[in-house]
Amino acid sequence: MSYPNYGYGAPPAQPPFGAPNAPYAPYGAPAAPYGAAPVGDKPHKPPKDQAGAGAYGAAVPPPTASMPFANPFAALMPSQFPPGTDPNLVSCFQMADQDRSGFIDDKELQRALSTYNQSFSIRTVHLLMYMFTYINTRKIGPKEFTSVFYSLQNWRAIFERFDRDRSGKIDANELRDALLNLGFAVSPMVLDLLVSKYDKSSGGGKATAAIKAIEYDNFIECCLIVKGLTEKFKERDTMYSGSASFTYDGFMLTVLPFLIA
Repeated sequence: MSYPNYGYGAPPAQPPFGAPNAPYAPYGAPAAPYGAAPVGDKPHKPPKDQAGAGAYGAAVPPPTASMPFANPFAALMPSQFPPGTDPNLVSCFQMADQDRSGFIDDKELQRALSTYNQSFSIRTVHLLMYMFTYINTRKIGPKEFTSVFYSLQNWRAIFERFDRDRSGKIDANELRDALLNLGFAVSPMVLDLLVSKYDKSSGGGKATAAIKAIEYDNFIECCLIVKGLTEKFKERDTMYSGSASFTYDGFMLTVLPFLIA
């Protein structure tokens, strides 16, 4: 099967992950090439955060993993729920936030997600928290929690879409199509590395006779790493050329957070 060249990191034709009540992208629709000119006269600009008081006060638009806080100290302040947040989601966060601090930690997030039948390892939870704050405090507020939840909804729908045999797993070809749907054109060599890494039956990369495939929880971790590293790379690829320059420290600081989560 020939491998289509859609351009790495192409953004999917859908609202940012985390947007409440956001429709899913049309399944199977190819992503726009990375760096393509925006549709319309002016590019869309995400809304800026608004000032609010209190952990559960006036809502502001949720951030996405590609739109980190402009002020790093803002991530240490309680946020608010976005407009239209499901009351059950609000209640779920408030139950997890037992000290009423306006934040939940990694263990509390892990338990809160399990309420919605989403069971993840603590490493995956750490990656989720990092992707939506870009700091390692391992605490998130209502806004970030809502973004995480809606992103997981989207990723689950994509996983189920490309799990064509309903096995609860996706193989390398299905993973390629799923990542394309998310806007990431990953090479066959990288796909093989990802599937070898996250295939539970292979013992973390050991060859087996069975076809390698990954389950939903590891699919989420895989998506987080591909998305996070691609976005970090794009920050340096200012010419949209598919290449970028890093200093040694810059490279280490880019990659290590994803390795030590």
